[in-house]
Amino acid sequence: MNLFPDTKKRYTSEQLSTREAQRQAEFIAWGPIVFQATRMMLKFGILDMLRDSDKGLTEKEVAAGTGLSLYAVRCLLEASLSIGTVLINTETDRYSISKTGWFILNDPATRVNIDFNHDVNYIGWFHLEEALREGRPAGLKHFGNWPTIYEGLSSLPKQVQDSWFGFDHFYSDSSFPEALQIVFGQHHVRSLYDVGGNTGRWALQCVGYDDEVEVTVLDLPQQIEMMHGYIAGKPGAERIKGYGINLLDANATFPRREGGLDAIWMSQFLDCFCEEEILSILSRTREAMDADTRLFIMETFWDRQRYEPAALCLTMTSLYFTAMANGNSKMYHSDDMRRLVEEAGLETEAIHDGLGQGHSIMVLRIKN
Repeated sequence: MNLFPDTKKRYTSEQLSTREAQRQAEFIAWGPIVFQATRMMLKFGILDMLRDSDKGLTEKEVAAGTGLSLYAVRCLLEASLSIGTVLINTETDRYSISKTGWFILNDPATRVNIDFNHDVNYIGWFHLEEALREGRPAGLKHFGNWPTIYEGLSSLPKQVQDSWFGFDHFYSDSSFPEALQIVFGQHHVRSLYDVGGNTGRWALQCVGYDDEVEVTVLDLPQQIEMMHGYIAGKPGAERIKGYGINLLDANATFPRREGGLDAIWMSQFLDCFCEEEILSILSRTREAMDADTRLFIMETFWDRQRYEPAALCLTMTSLYFTAMANGNSKMYHSDDMRRLVEEAGLETEAIHDGLGQGHSIMVLRIKN
């Protein structure tokens, strides 16, 4: 198995002493309340108060600032000492924020992940065992009776929608500026299919970047409807079209375009499918390509992350797919994607790493 250096170092040898390993085991055992207690420290503004205090705060000062009882504040602060998000001065009994607490408070990725895990996943993950055994998103029934979360996105409660799209857009949007240069800077692109285009954010980026390109978004019919609502009235929207398609249907083919097709874009898309489905989609993608068409696959491959914490986030996200999204997909190792690409009759022309929040772009063409 190929791994980038930082991840390889952590995943191939023991990093903890025996005592540290024992503590880590207990940290895992108490993981659910570690998460919720930390979320409350954010929600009640306690971490903000500690960050903004020069000398730290006593329990009574925190209680006065939050309106919580002294009991509630004491429970949260003592738990946070054990979690590692706050520190205490034993001479003054004043609490201050730790480095970990600072990241909880200020790191945008961490905040997005907290909202996503609380609003979208937390209750559903109670059904993870069921999902693993049966290969279906057993936790999704908390929200509705859809076969996958994608059919239900437009019907989810607003806060859940906001956290889902916040998670999805945060990771993709940070990569868009570099991705646009790769797609348009190295290739003559006048026609582009955005497969799994969701709300059309990438399509808008494309028509804003190049005033000649025409984009067709391919997605589920209900997503196409949402996309039209999102792009309405925005610059370049007249050059964006929608094509409703269920890509899980092995007989659903891409529309043919007269004069050929320059580019096909798939961003954070193939991780929504199992390997058999990916192979089917890539095989049908190949049928819509010619020798001059390039397929751009942008994914966060867990093995190609510069720093290990990103790999942690991605391997955990795989279990969101298991319990909530569809029951059978994951964040893939790049070797697995390369194998599927080759089986579909495609070959890798180039791969670009380190975009945005850890994305890679595979540039593919029809195999010679």
